[in-house]
Amino acid sequence: MTGDDITAVRRLIQEAFNEGRLETVDEVVASTFVGHDPALPEPIHGIEAEKDLIAGYRRAFPDLSITIDDVVAEGDKVVTRWTARGTNLGDLWAIAPTGKAATVTGMSIDRFEHGRIVEAWTNWDTLGLMQQLGVIPVTAGG
Repeated sequence: MTGDDITAVRRLIQEAFNEGRLETVDEVVASTFVGHDPALPEPIHGIEAEKDLIAGYRRAFPDLSITIDDVVAEGDKVVTRWTARGTNLGDLWAIAPTGKAATVTGMSIDRFEHGRIVEAWTNWDTLGLMQQLGVIPVTAGG
């Protein structure tokens, strides 16, 4: 693991997610990439799938802004704790735009080989997002 791996994660978040510069994905993600996210029906595979995922979130939240809260690196992995904010102005999966602002937190673990992300595990507050958007009711005590 090098500082270059941390830089790659920071670039993916800042340039691709926050700025919509999807060409960054070509530079930091491996063609053999596999992304795991329990919010998705199955893992995604490859650079184009990662670009499609990012583009989908940016269409749903055009003002998407992800802040890196913490980064920890060891071996071939970089762990990032992050906070995402945005206003739902486009379709999100099969959900029509709500016009509501939302803030969610999450963590991602990115595994590197030869300077590129080859596998990622992301876990984030999907339930909290759906509650903030008004798609599902807030649970008791929430």
